[in-house]
Amino acid sequence: MIDFYLNGRRQQCTDVPSDTSVLELLRIRLGQTGTKEGCASGDCGACTVSIGEPDDQGNLNYHNANACIMPAHQINGCHLVTVEGLARGDALHPAQAAMVDCHASQCGFCTPGIVMSLFTLHHSQQRQPAPLTQQRLEAALGGNLCRCTGYRPIRDAALTMQDYPDTHPPWADDPDLASNVNALYFDATKKGTSPRVDESLSRYDSPRDIASLRELRRQRPGARLVAGATDLWLEVTQQLKPLNDLIDLHQVAELNVVDETSEGWWIGASVTYSRLESLLAEHFPAFAHLMHRFASSQIRNRATLGGNIANASPIGDCPPVLLALDARLMLDGPNGSREMPVADFFLDYRKTALNADEGEFIRAIFLPRPVTDRHLKVWKLSKRREDDISVVLGAFAWRMDDGVMRDVHLAFGGMAAIPRRAPSAEAALEGQPPTENAFTVAKAALQNEFQPLSDVRGSSEYRLVAASNLLERLRLLLDADFNTSAEMCLDAYAH
Repeated sequence: MIDFYLNGRRQQCTDVPSDTSVLELLRIRLGQTGTKEGCASGDCGACTVSIGEPDDQGNLNYHNANACIMPAHQINGCHLVTVEGLARGDALHPAQAAMVDCHASQCGFCTPGIVMSLFTLHHSQQRQPAPLTQQRLEAALGGNLCRCTGYRPIRDAALTMQDYPDTHPPWADDPDLASNVNALYFDATKKGTSPRVDESLSRYDSPRDIASLRELRRQRPGARLVAGATDLWLEVTQQLKPLNDLIDLHQVAELNVVDETSEGWWIGASVTYSRLESLLAEHFPAFAHLMHRFASSQIRNRATLGGNIANASPIGDCPPVLLALDARLMLDGPNGSREMPVADFFLDYRKTALNADEGEFIRAIFLPRPVTDRHLKVWKLSKRREDDISVVLGAFAWRMDDGVMRDVHLAFGGMAAIPRRAPSAEAALEGQPPTENAFTVAKAALQNEFQPLSDVRGSSEYRLVAASNLLERLRLLLDADFNTSAEMCLDAYAH
């Protein structure tokens, strides 16, 4: 059974198949059709809803998410808010009223999702007032596509909604809502209960601790693991494959912690990108900048670092950065845990070092604490600037020692069947000053190290040229004769 609140009212849904999405639950089971299906892949934002979860003080914090690729069982113990739950009779919520007054809707198909992203932004502004910068606005609406209205009136609505009378949704008047959701959330996450479906054709388990997860993996090593589902659920929506046997990781306590040590950080595999933003911004700004291009807020609120590694995509954005940083992995399973460098994890296309027969899974990722004189640059090339799949991604780490490059790490995505470093190009730069001649040798080595595939995003020849140009970009940034203003301009363009 899925036990949750929908727009302030408790819902208990039984016999929900394991591969049901939140969108299907809303539209088919509950008759809430304001939430739309557009792309069914988490790109367009028409299906955006807001998820309320209790914080440490018992308050409900809301984040936006794509209902089309979110497992319905993951709203167990939460407060789900849809566009139907915002207005108070004829009195519209400020996000809705501003959209109307600014003429920010034409066909209206995308409008409910945009309103829900604006509602989430409005709620966060009410909780923690802060200037609505262009960056915050873009982050809030970056996952909502509008094909006919244009974004100027939508932007106007976002900027003016704070000036409207704060018409709270009807459920906001319920003094017991937060405590009721807290109690439900506690039952779902602390007492070991699980929204389990156990039928002949469908099974869904949601363990709450590592011991329970190990036991489930021992019993069913062939079950699919799901955390944020932002990639896995495309098998349902795009390939029409059933997911009949699932083990949900998103509430396993040990997978949701970030442990800081003197050497770095152990990041639980189920920690979302949104939770990582402050850590990366403080210690790895180039990595943090990549997050703005990685995906939309709807995706970053659900997607996990562990999932981006485990799916072993050759065009995953984070693995090249982890390779450049010498990150490590902790693998776990019924037979215990073990550690390995990220560089040893990827074996071949979609093949990893996880022992599937023994039910292994990624438990945590270790990010070494940055050294003062060590530098990191991350550049992503894609057809769209934001919220798009990489064609080529380069992550470069190095330090300068008396004018020469040391500890050079050059890692690429989109250049081979797996994300990997370029050892020959690294050797060409190691111990050398960042001269044109040294980089010419490195670029020649790069051409011999990779034989990338051609696909709809880019040809093999383009990828080789693009990767070489990323090295040239690095050289220009390191050129002592390159004037500072041009360097800043080039670096900004590269991001």
